[in-house]
Amino acid sequence: MKSKITLIAPLVAMTAILLLPLLPIPAFWITLLSYVGLYSIVGLGLVLLTGVAGMTSFGQAAFVGIGAYATAYLTTHYGLSPWIGLLAGLLLTGGSAIVIGSFTMRLSGHYLPLSTIAWGLSLYFLFGNLESLGKYDGIGGVPSISLFDFEFSSGRSMYVLIWIAVILALLSVQNFLNSRPGRAVRALKFGYVMPEAMGVNTPWIKIVIFAYAAMLAGVSGWLYAHLQHAVNPTPFGLKYGIDYLLMVVVGGAGFVWGAILGAGVITILGNFLQAWLPGLLGASGNFEVIAFGVLLVLFLQYANEGLWPFIQAFCAEKFGIQPSARAPEQAVALPQKTKPAKGEVILDVQDARKQFGGLVAVNDVSFSVKAGEIVGLIGPNGAGKSTTFNLLTGVLPATSGRVDYRGQSIAGLSSRQIVQRGVARTFQHVRLVPGMSVLENVAIGAHLRGDFAAQGGVLASILRLNKKEEGKLLHEAARQLERVGLSDLMYRPAGSLALGQQRILEIARALCCDPALLLLDEPAAGLRYKEKQALSELLKKLRSEGMAVLLVEHDMDFVMQLTDHIVVMEFGTKIAEGTPAQIQVHPAVLEAYLGGVE
Repeated sequence: MKSKITLIAPLVAMTAILLLPLLPIPAFWITLLSYVGLYSIVGLGLVLLTGVAGMTSFGQAAFVGIGAYATAYLTTHYGLSPWIGLLAGLLLTGGSAIVIGSFTMRLSGHYLPLSTIAWGLSLYFLFGNLESLGKYDGIGGVPSISLFDFEFSSGRSMYVLIWIAVILALLSVQNFLNSRPGRAVRALKFGYVMPEAMGVNTPWIKIVIFAYAAMLAGVSGWLYAHLQHAVNPTPFGLKYGIDYLLMVVVGGAGFVWGAILGAGVITILGNFLQAWLPGLLGASGNFEVIAFGVLLVLFLQYANEGLWPFIQAFCAEKFGIQPSARAPEQAVALPQKTKPAKGEVILDVQDARKQFGGLVAVNDVSFSVKAGEIVGLIGPNGAGKSTTFNLLTGVLPATSGRVDYRGQSIAGLSSRQIVQRGVARTFQHVRLVPGMSVLENVAIGAHLRGDFAAQGGVLASILRLNKKEEGKLLHEAARQLERVGLSDLMYRPAGSLALGQQRILEIARALCCDPALLLLDEPAAGLRYKEKQALSELLKKLRSEGMAVLLVEHDMDFVMQLTDHIVVMEFGTKIAEGTPAQIQVHPAVLEAYLGGVE
């Protein structure tokens, strides 16, 4: 009961904000809080883009400008309804974001934020130099918004409309993040290899969230134009783009409610400093900019996750918080692929070769894996095991040779195409989303399963039309957690688990892909003796169910006791192959591991 109270408390606060105009509050505060709402809408997009997905953008103010200028131009030049202006603004911001994102979202590191500065400045100067947009004087006489017979002409009525838009934007972002594509977005911040291996089309999803954040900014611009009844380029420059980022950093870049908190803190504090600092220093000027610079440095140094985590931690301690994503007790099972008969050749590698210039990392390696069999791929450090693994999973393309899965070539396919066919993997270094629950991490593995097009798409997620499909995915994730013995931990944050449990979690996530072939990259690395025993029992159980398993491992005792067949590599070449008993006495293997035989 306490957890439910905690979850609805922010919405109660939002409802109270909506009722403020009914109280005898000065018009100044109503206007100030209206701007908090406008900035919050932009901040929600930045939380999604920068805080969650890890893609920094300084150009959101330019998208606010597109939304503002679109409605201002259409309503003043052609006398069209502001609602048509809203639609036009959404189309323009979304379309321009897709075009810009198709180029800039390919960039990484510091090149991405630099590119957002470049196109943000370009759009700002475009606004100021187009004759049709009034150049730097802008467009005046923007009419009020009307709905049926009601006109939002007063500051108090616009305040209500703005905060209704904030609530709708907040719910849409929250719905999106708690969905199939939302989980994929949350995984992007921790690298692209894992999401791709689970079937996520990362280039597409990056452009989608870039356009989504831009359209939220466009909504803010639409409201701004009709609140001010005029637009000019000044509020859409680089300074405001930096201010928006400052707001989400202060509030909490990775938290939806942090956008509103940060917008409130910076807007109210900025107004106070703007009035107070000149009097204190005895000179006129924008001294609040200096104060905000110092504030940003302090936050990055001492509270780089913002203010919201402190509030969240207090609420968790005071009331207790349950994760929003919970598996239903009953759900229609997801469709499964036809499983191979025991003994069927699942993976057939013939003369696989990988060259990096003149370096041959994998030298014409051949082996096969059958259903209901565990095969070990072993060798000293630098033997080419990981490179071979990457050839099988689409991380690297083979230079030559064949890689067949159930009789069909998968050489040259991407990771997401390979997992779709029934090949799932884990990683040498655990790749999880630490802040997400165990259940949600495992559900990422089911990204390509079920009715993705009809009920797993972005629009369905935003509008919460995917509830039934989400239930199927979470129920499947819970089933796989029970299968591997982690069902008691499904609602805990994945980052709080011990290393052994995290490795088991990765196997559950891979099983959620519905594979016939499971590729495990050093699954026993860093595990204690009992954890290795538990892992061994799990893999034996999967083998008895008909699963084909290929594992790369350095722990020889673990490999020898578990596997049915072993392939040994050295310097990129296969030097031996056979049963564990044969490998233990093979001269070439003893030479590779011990430096010689007597």
